[in-house]
Amino acid sequence: MSSPSLKDLPKVAFDLKNQLEGFNPDNMKKADTNEKIILPTAEDVAAEKTQKAITEALIEGVGGFDTNKLKHTETQEKNPLPDKTVIEAEKEQQQLIAGIENFDTAKLKPTVTEEKNPLPTKEVIAEEKKA
Repeated sequence: MSSPSLKDLPKVAFDLKNQLEGFNPDNMKKADTNEKIILPTAEDVAAEKTQKAITEALIEGVGGFDTNKLKHTETQEKNPLPDKTVIEAEKEQQQLIAGIENFDTAKLKPTVTEEKNPLPTKEVIAEEKKA
């Protein structure tokens, strides 16, 4: 990989270039550097080792378990079936829904609706306004 030519490099403003060239690192303040990496204590390392040992022992114990030591058990399913009254109520509900869905509207008699509260005529309204 070759270095870029001078014309390909980015241009720096003249005043910034003068400031960079005239920079003197001796003018900087001295500062102390403190490392803030806290190493674990001996107790932390020992606790981690014991936890790792316990985990490995558990994994080994599960892996080497003899399934022949298990006892055979019968499972009891506890799914109570509905009693007679619940079944009859459900059948009645289904028959009602089926009756509504399969209703034949051709069996209905034609009806004529009568309006029992007729609106007043213009003459009646005019008489009420006069009174």
